[in-house]
Amino acid sequence: MRFDAFDAARPVVGMVHLPPLPGAPGGDDLDGVVERAVADAEALAAGGVDGVVVENLGDAPYHPEDVPKHTVAGMTRATRAVVEAVDRPVGVNVLRNDAAAALSVAAAAGGDFLRINVHVGARVTDQGLLEGRAHETLRLRDRLDADVAVWADVDVKHSAPLGERSVRGAVRDACERGLADAVVVSGPATGRTTAESTLAAAVDARDAVAPETPVVVGSGVTAGDTELLSTADGAIVGTALKDGGETTAPVDERRVTEVVEALR
Repeated sequence: MRFDAFDAARPVVGMVHLPPLPGAPGGDDLDGVVERAVADAEALAAGGVDGVVVENLGDAPYHPEDVPKHTVAGMTRATRAVVEAVDRPVGVNVLRNDAAAALSVAAAAGGDFLRINVHVGARVTDQGLLEGRAHETLRLRDRLDADVAVWADVDVKHSAPLGERSVRGAVRDACERGLADAVVVSGPATGRTTAESTLAAAVDARDAVAPETPVVVGSGVTAGDTELLSTADGAIVGTALKDGGETTAPVDERRVTEVVEALR
C-alpha cells in the first residue's frame, strides 16, 4: 500500500480501540467487540478521517511479542468487519509488539498497513525488553505476498531506550536497515503530545536518508496541533476523537469532524 493511496496530502488516521477480546482480563463477547469496532469506524469515517487503525487496546496487560491464537482470530474478525464497513485504508496494531500477527491479520482481513512499536533496535517497556524483528517481518510479508505497508514507531511511547539512542539514529535505522514504509513519532504515552523538537529531528533524519518515507505523528494530536501536521506527513489520532476525550470511550463523530477540519 502506497502512502499516496490516502485521499489527502496529509492524512488523518483515526483509532479503533477494541474493548478486551475474549481471553483477556474482562474480555467481552466477540460479537460485542465487533459491533463496537464497526460503530467506531463508521463514526470516524463520517467525521472525515482518511484511514483507521484497529488496535487491541483493551487487552492489557499485553503479551510482549507473541499473542495467543485466539487474539489473532478475534482481531482478524474485527478488522475484516471494519474493512467491509468503511471505504478507507485500514491498519492493524497488535499490542504489544507482535508484527507477525499484525501482518497476518492485515493480509487475511484485507488491511493495508500495520503499525509496529519496535521494528528495529530494542526498548525497555512494562512488558520487559522488546527487540525489533524487521528481518522476520519483511520476509514474512514476502512469503505471504501481502501488499501491507509497515509503519514503524521510533522513540516509542510507554518505553525507554536500552542505551544511548537519538531519534535521528532510530529514524535512520528504521528507514535504511529496517526498510520501514513510514515512520511514526509519538509522545511519552497514549494521548500525550508529541514534542515538536522530536518530530523535527525525525523529519531531518528522514530527509537525509529516505526522503520519500512519510513521517507520521503518532500520539497526542488535537484540534490545536496544526503546526505538528504542517511538519509531519500525516497523523494518527485516538484520544482526541473519543467521547469526553477518554481513550477507552466510544468515538464521538462531532469531535472527529472538529479535529479533522482544524488539522486541514
